[in-house]
Order: sequence, then C-alpha cells, then structure tokens
Amino acid sequence: MSNLISPRPRVLGTAKRYFPIVASQFNATYVQGLVDHVISELRALIPGVTTTLLQVAGSFEIPLVVRELAMQKRGGDAIIAIGVILKGETNHADNLSRSVTDALQRIAISHGVPVINAVLSFDDENQARARCLENEINRGTEAARAAVEIANVISKLRTNK
Repeated sequence: MSNLISPRPRVLGTAKRYFPIVASQFNATYVQGLVDHVISELRALIPGVTTTLLQVAGSFEIPLVVRELAMQKRGGDAIIAIGVILKGETNHADNLSRSVTDALQRIAISHGVPVINAVLSFDDENQARARCLENEINRGTEAARAAVEIANVISKLRTNK
C-alpha cells in the first residue's frame, strides 16, 4: 500500500455526475472520516456532483446494497463502498475482508458498474486513524479520485461505440 495519494484526475465532459456511497456503521468514527473525505474530494473535482449515502450495519452487508443499486441501474458513475475492519485475535477480519472484496468485484464485473472498494482492513487503530481521519494518506480522498478516473474511462468507452 502506497503512502502517497494519486494526483487529482481531470474530469471529462460536463455531464452531471452521480456517485452513490454505501457505508458501514461499524467503526463509525473511521468510516465517517472516509465518507467526509470522499464527499469533499468529489465536490472539489466536480462542483455539481450528486452523492447519496446509504448506511448499513457492517461491512458484510455492503455488497448486498451495492448489488441492489447495480441491478436497479442506480449505480451512477461509480458506486463507492466504504467500511473499516479492525483485526482482532482471530482470522475473522481476514475472512470478512476477502468475502466483501470478492463480492464487490463480482458485482462490478457481472453488472458492468464500477465499484470502488474502500472497505479497508487495519491491524490497529493507529493505522485506521492515519488513513481515515488524517489528510496525508487518506483513503477516502484516494477512493474519490479512483471513482472519477474509472467513471471517465467507462464514459469514454461507452460513448465511443
């Protein structure tokens, strides 16, 4: 994992952009930090952007809501999935992380909707704080930039048929 945030992408076109966010309520302080950074960065990149925040209990529930958005064709330009998983003494966090990651990738591929996976696993709260609440390597900022970049690519591909 890089300690740098990717540079800001250029926004292609002038069309309205929409990015639904599906976020876990578990580890709320860290998740809210990511959500705040995602929304702030999207607004900086695309002043007229529209976002919707859908909250679920935990990270395990995120793929179900992401799938529902994709099936209803309400995934917008890209769906941003946000959660924080803190590792404990068992391998539960690893299993949960892998399960969520695999499900989100399957949804993106099978429905042709970009899904940004910002469901993050951390060894401890120091790592979570640095990547969710602080500005230097904030993964919420990174997720917003990734969402805009993939939205640009997909939009370009779909309009140049």
